[in-house]
Amino acid sequence: MKPSDSELDAILKRLHLANARRVWRDLVVRAEKEEWAYRDFLSVLVAEEVAQRQQTRVQRLSRRALFPFLKTIDDFDFTYQSTVRLALLGSALSADFITEGRCLILCGKPGRGKTHLAVAIAYRAIQNGFDALFATAAELIDELSAAFRKGRLAEALTRYTHPDLLVVDEVGYLTYGTDAANMLFHVVNDRHKRKRSMVFTTNKPLAAWGSVLHDDDLAQAIVDRVLERGRLLRLDGPSMRTKHLGLDDPTAAEAPSTQVVRISGISSSEFPEPTYRMDACGATIMRQSYGDTTHLGFGWEIESHRARGTGRQ
Repeated sequence: MKPSDSELDAILKRLHLANARRVWRDLVVRAEKEEWAYRDFLSVLVAEEVAQRQQTRVQRLSRRALFPFLKTIDDFDFTYQSTVRLALLGSALSADFITEGRCLILCGKPGRGKTHLAVAIAYRAIQNGFDALFATAAELIDELSAAFRKGRLAEALTRYTHPDLLVVDEVGYLTYGTDAANMLFHVVNDRHKRKRSMVFTTNKPLAAWGSVLHDDDLAQAIVDRVLERGRLLRLDGPSMRTKHLGLDDPTAAEAPSTQVVRISGISSSEFPEPTYRMDACGATIMRQSYGDTTHLGFGWEIESHRARGTGRQ
C-alpha cells in the first residue's frame, strides 16, 4: 500500500504528529538528494518531532510560570560578582535540585541580579522536564489572605504547592498585612513536607524577616524549613541597573578635600566671607573667620587675624 500525499497527511494528523506532517516533504527531498537509508530518514523525522514537542512544552510551561521576563543563566554577567560564580549554581541548575527538593535564598541589595538568577533557575527546571511558578511575595500573601477571608484557603494553596518549583520574589520589598507570616508559612510548610523546591529572593537579612512578616517565630520557622535542604547565596557588586553610572564604585566618589580655596595662586582667601550659625536660643550669630580668636562678645563671636604684624582687629 502506497498512500498518496493527502492520505499520508491524514495519517500523521490522526497520530497527532504535527511537526512530522509539516516537514516530511522537505525531508523526503533531502533524503533522496543525499541518498539516505530508510533508517536515517525515519530517525531524522522522529527526532524533529521530539525536538518540536520539547520546544512547544517549554514555551507553554514558561508562559504558565508567569515569569516577569525570560532570562537564562547564559545571560547573567558574573563579572561584577565576587561572592557568586556559575560553579556555585551548578547544583541549582541540575535536575537533582528539583527531584531532591532543594531550596535556595538569593540575598542582596536591589539590582544585583537576584530575580534574573531565580528566573534562570526556574527556566532550567522547565527545560529539565519540570514545571515552575513565579510569584512575588506580595502577590502570594495578598491572594492567600483574600482566600482565607472567603474560606477558600485550601483551594488557593494548591496554586502554590503543586508546581515542582516555586519562586517567591522580593521578600521584604513591600509592606504586608499582619497575617503575612501565617500565609507564607502554609506554603513553605506544605512544600517542605512534600520535598518540593523553592527559590526566594530578598533584600533583607534573614534575621529581619520577623519584622517584615510581623511574626518572629513563624519567620524563623519558615527560614528553618527552607534552609534544611537549601542554602543562602549573597550577591554583591554594583547594581546591574545603574552600573554604567558607577554609583557603587568606592573610587567614584571623591573624598572631601581639606585643601583651602585657592584664587589666583593665593593659598587662602585674604578676606573670607562671614558665615552664620545659630546659638542655643535660636539667635543668629555671625562668625567671621580671620584667624585666631581674640574676643568673644555677647551674641557675637568675633575672630580676628593678626596679619603680618599689623595687629588688625
